[in-house]
Amino acid sequence: MNFRYFLNHKSKTITSAALILASAAIISRLLGLFRDRLLAGRFGAGDELDIYFAAFRIPDFIYSILIVGAISAAFIPVFTEFWHKDKKEAWKLTNGVLNIFISILILVSLILIVFCPQLINLVAPGFQGEKKDLTILLTRIMFLSPILLGISNIFSGVLQSFRRFFIYSLTPIMYNLGIISGIIIFVPIWGVKGLAFAVILGAFLHLAIQIPFTFFCGFRYRPMFNIFHPGIKKIIKLIIPRTIGLGANQINLIVITAIASTLTAGSIAVFNLSNNLQYILIGVVGISFATAAFPTLAKSFSLNQKEKFLEKFSSTFLEILFLAIPLSFLFFILRAQIVRIILGTGQFGWQDTRLTAAALGLFSLGIFAQCLIPLISRTFYAFQNTKTPVKISLVSIAINIILSFILVWALSFPNNFYFFITNNLKLLGIEDIRMVGLPLAFSLAGIFNLLFLFTALYKKIGDFGLKKILKSFFRILTATLLMAIVVYFILRIIAPFVNMQTFLGVFTQALGAGLVGIFFYCLLAKIFRFPELDIIINSVRRKL
Repeated sequence: MNFRYFLNHKSKTITSAALILASAAIISRLLGLFRDRLLAGRFGAGDELDIYFAAFRIPDFIYSILIVGAISAAFIPVFTEFWHKDKKEAWKLTNGVLNIFISILILVSLILIVFCPQLINLVAPGFQGEKKDLTILLTRIMFLSPILLGISNIFSGVLQSFRRFFIYSLTPIMYNLGIISGIIIFVPIWGVKGLAFAVILGAFLHLAIQIPFTFFCGFRYRPMFNIFHPGIKKIIKLIIPRTIGLGANQINLIVITAIASTLTAGSIAVFNLSNNLQYILIGVVGISFATAAFPTLAKSFSLNQKEKFLEKFSSTFLEILFLAIPLSFLFFILRAQIVRIILGTGQFGWQDTRLTAAALGLFSLGIFAQCLIPLISRTFYAFQNTKTPVKISLVSIAINIILSFILVWALSFPNNFYFFITNNLKLLGIEDIRMVGLPLAFSLAGIFNLLFLFTALYKKIGDFGLKKILKSFFRILTATLLMAIVVYFILRIIAPFVNMQTFLGVFTQALGAGLVGIFFYCLLAKIFRFPELDIIINSVRRKL
């Protein structure tokens, strides 16, 4: 097998594609952890990281609402539909989408650069003086990022449509490598301003890796701006609801950032660092399987293959459950060890560690829901229904914002809830714990989102194996609870034999307990013949 063939390899099944994406996601997340460790060690959970994460919010908002929605909800199913009818028109569609969306991104970015000071007043109302000025500067620099990522994600849509998942899976790796390189090279020269240039470098590498392989698929650039092309009209129609939903989701994050900016210094950093940690599982499990399943679901719908559609959805749903539930329990039990290993260095102090561990524990409560939401949402997108997920998303976001205000308020003074959180998450002695209300609100809203989506999907397509899913859920949950008990006792057994004040000691304890827990869970799955385990093992064997 030559190198070009290997890079341009086409995945044949959802599970094999998901394994490629998951493997790359693991590498990407490990790089992301190294990136966060560099950030935490260099700056600590203080003003500098608050500035960086706040500045990142507006460019990310533009990128998400204008590009991510178009790719995930509209471009892939419409491109797939045109490809099966007329390949030339499919490429015309691609060029039209590319040129129109990039023009919009450039125009919007230029306008927002001008009004950046007013926007920062909304995103971080608690910032004043030099802290606010520096946030404005970083935001303006980072507006180049959504333009580069916009081009890159159009190419990603092409590669996903052709099931060229390997190259697509490398894009987040290149993005993180770019940011890490920028932190090492630019930060010593320009300080926190160097982080903005690091993001730009990451976005450029995200794009560069995909360009040649998009051409291998047959794409050739043409300066087309035909907004009346039937495919473009259809995409615009589909993305309007999705854009509203993503815009609301980004507003949700902006509201969280705004609330955190009024709390103690470092609150924005703690929220984002713990959110990045929980997103390891969401990216590796939830996003990987949902992304891998989406082209197959879209194709099954376009060819009117309902039984295949339902079969692929049900099996993918169960595979996500099989992985997400035990891993989220492991994250909760090992939360303190995970934070100490990954972030506990340099300027990242003990109070920062305790708050981040508590936030990660509260995020872990909703990880299973956050892993399943992408699949169910893409299932709606596959039969070109973007309105239902958006409506549900808006309701869930409203719940999140309301809960954020309520829980932050409830943790601002001593009461039963305050003492429950401080005692169970080991926060005694920390004066201000209000920020941990934000991840708790996020998790609860995610669970509501999943329940609403699940109910809506059942009403939309009827029975998709609900009894089988519920039976598997309780089997997986039972095995997970038994695993959790084993992990808890293994932690206690290892602790006396290692120095828990050192990195090596904490790492040894976490690794030992985690591996024993995973082995025990897989053993139970094998004994009780969980079909999801066999599917995953067989896919791994085929790949090897």
